[in-house]
Amino acid sequence: MNYKALAFFDLDGTLLDEHSQITPEISEAMHRLRQNDVLPIIATGRTETEVLAIREAAGITSNIVMNGAFIRIDGKEVFSDTLDKNLCARMLEAVRDHGDELSYYNENGYWATGHNDEMIEAYNYVRSPLPEIDPFRYEKDRINMMLVLGIANETVYKEQFPELTFYRNTPFSIDVVKSGTSKGTGIKTLVNLLNLKDVPTFGFGDGSNDFALLEACDYKIAMGNGLPELKEIADFVTLKNTEGGIVHALNHFELI
Repeated sequence: MNYKALAFFDLDGTLLDEHSQITPEISEAMHRLRQNDVLPIIATGRTETEVLAIREAAGITSNIVMNGAFIRIDGKEVFSDTLDKNLCARMLEAVRDHGDELSYYNENGYWATGHNDEMIEAYNYVRSPLPEIDPFRYEKDRINMMLVLGIANETVYKEQFPELTFYRNTPFSIDVVKSGTSKGTGIKTLVNLLNLKDVPTFGFGDGSNDFALLEACDYKIAMGNGLPELKEIADFVTLKNTEGGIVHALNHFELI
C-alpha cells in the first residue's frame, strides 16, 4: 500500500469523547482518511484487548499499544517487546513493599496481583473491566507492559528500577515499560519496519505520555484540552476532544 501519510492518535482526551467512546463524526473521519490513503493508527498505553471495541467502532485496523511495546498493522503483528521474568518478579516484590498492586499486560489481555481501591478507580477511569487475579502468571506468559496501581510518587519506583520507564497515566496508576520504550519509539519502529521514512507523519495527543508521540512525528497536534507543556511543542493546537478537535485538525492539514 502506498500511503500518503500516517496519522497517530492517542485515545483518552484525544480520539475518544468524554464517555471514552468513538463518535459517529470520528468514525466518518477515519473512513475519509483511508479513502485518502492516510493510514490511521491508534497509539495508546492500553493493551489490544482494551481497544478492540474502539478499533471496530472507528474502523481502524492498526495500533501501537502498551506505550510502544506492541505493534499491529492492518491486523498483522509486526513487533513485540517483552519484559524479563526476573524483572517482573522484582516488580511484584516492590509493589508489595510499597502497599500497591500490579497488573501485567500482553496483547491478549491483562491480569493482576490483587485488587485495591486505586485499581478500581484506575479501571473505572478508563472504563475497562477489572483484571482477574493471577499474581504469578508472568512466569508462563509473555509480558509487554506492567501497571502499578497506587497513588505513591513514581519517583520511588524510578530510583529502584532505572532499567524501566514509568508513565503516570491516571491519578491512580502508572504504566511501566522498558527504559526508552514509548509511543515515539513505537512510531519510529513502525516507520522503519514498513520502510515509510519518506511518508509524512501526524501525531495527535493530550497527555504526559504523548510527548514522545508528538516528538516522533513530522506534524505535532495538541488537543485544546491537552497539557500546557504539550501545547508548547505542538505545531498546531486544535479544539478540545469534546469540541470536534480531531476533525478540525484533520481539515486544517487537508487530510480529509
